[in-house]
Amino acid sequence: MDDHPVAPVGPAGPGTEAEEARRFWGRLGLPGLVDVHTHFMPERVLHKVWEYFDALGPMTGGLEWPITYRQEETERADILREFGVRAFTAMLYPHKPGMARWLNGWAADFARRTPDCLHTATLYPEPGVEAYVREAVEAGARVFKAHVQVGAYDPADDLLQPAWGLLAEAGIPVVIHCGSGPAPGKHTGPEPITRVLARHPRLRLVVAHLGMPEYEEFFALAERYGEVRLDTTMAFTDFSESLMPFPRRALPRLAALGDRVLLGSDFPNLPYPYVHQLHALERLDLGDDWLRAVCHDNAAELFGL
Repeated sequence: MDDHPVAPVGPAGPGTEAEEARRFWGRLGLPGLVDVHTHFMPERVLHKVWEYFDALGPMTGGLEWPITYRQEETERADILREFGVRAFTAMLYPHKPGMARWLNGWAADFARRTPDCLHTATLYPEPGVEAYVREAVEAGARVFKAHVQVGAYDPADDLLQPAWGLLAEAGIPVVIHCGSGPAPGKHTGPEPITRVLARHPRLRLVVAHLGMPEYEEFFALAERYGEVRLDTTMAFTDFSESLMPFPRRALPRLAALGDRVLLGSDFPNLPYPYVHQLHALERLDLGDDWLRAVCHDNAAELFGL
């Protein structure tokens, strides 16, 4: 059971949940939180995503997944600010060719009108990917999102090699959903990513969801490659622990990787209140220094905040 009861989010706004989030980082002496895994995308695309969750689509593992934060775009951003999130991302991703450049255009505009959002971009294995990745980098993109499960592509596809090389050279992090949770895909798991890193060892991959459920295999990659990081998205929550429990024997490895673990949430697509992710990290009992690094300092250093 969670030792820290979570206040519900009422229809009028975050209310006491925001107060609890601020208590969390205030106790740690932090100026706020940095969340590297939040989703903002064109509204009609996001609503399609929500419809998929509502329909219990196979990529959700057929799980009941009520979306906690269905507010409109500006209100969702304001909720993050109320929680004290001082920087966040617009994780967006294509599921077919021809989408990525258009999504990157939208994301660049969103970053211009949302200064606390780290300018996010995406990519897909298709002709021209190197060109539009270069365009996004030159336009100021600070983080990329790749979704191997939804995109159903091999991240080691030859079409992506020039783009990975470009991003490695530029030192731009890539948050990548490559683990096999909540449902495996044709190219999920550590093996395809191992092939990517063999060719691009300096690529700053941020493995989403701690790589769940292949936690330990992705920890091994982070231990081998100094630029590999992991985000905490949905890890250790009651929701994930009931389905893909974290192996407690790996806690010392998680503690040792504390300088390369970053806070992620999956906001707004959460089946529970945002603050539950913070409590889930707190109850690991890895210490305040670890929490400060994970919830703020590591990302602040990575992105020069």
